[in-house]
Amino acid sequence: MKKGFLVVLSGPSGVGKGTVKKILTERIEEMCVAVTATTRLPRPGEVEGKSYYFKTVEEFERLVAEDAFIEHVTTYGNHYGSLKSEVRRLIDLGKIVIMEIDVKGAVKIKEQMPEALFIFVMPPSKEELERRIRGRATETDDVIKTRLSIVDGELAMADRYDYVVVNDEVNNCATKVEAIIRDEAKRRLN
Repeated sequence: MKKGFLVVLSGPSGVGKGTVKKILTERIEEMCVAVTATTRLPRPGEVEGKSYYFKTVEEFERLVAEDAFIEHVTTYGNHYGSLKSEVRRLIDLGKIVIMEIDVKGAVKIKEQMPEALFIFVMPPSKEELERRIRGRATETDDVIKTRLSIVDGELAMADRYDYVVVNDEVNNCATKVEAIIRDEAKRRLN
């Protein structure tokens, strides 16, 4: 059985990572999502164990103490973490594991799994990014301002990734990312 690998997809909030990830999991048969844990409240339509593992702060802190995460971070007042056991299990099954994660989390993963494939999704402009975030209508104005205040720092991290893809149009972006992943899968077979 071939061994899988990890794909880390990141970029600023609102850039379209989630939509690109959804398209990729529909197009690439062997791709799957590593579900992460969070202390934030579920958004409408999110499902426990599928969208996230929703944890209390106490449960999350216990997992941190047990070194159960490949990475964990506090963003926008909530804790997020990727369970080591989940990622390794899927890779060992020959899956291409895709993780949609912020830039801080990606840096931590790179320290532990430098062999992973790191792809940064870039917005066409900061103005377009703000339009997309506001268009979601899922956050308060204060949360939006907080997210926008860190965009420059996130964009400055793009040079730490293996690839940077601009999300000018989501299907076009997904097609470019898909080509990168398929090329990587072929390269790893040799």
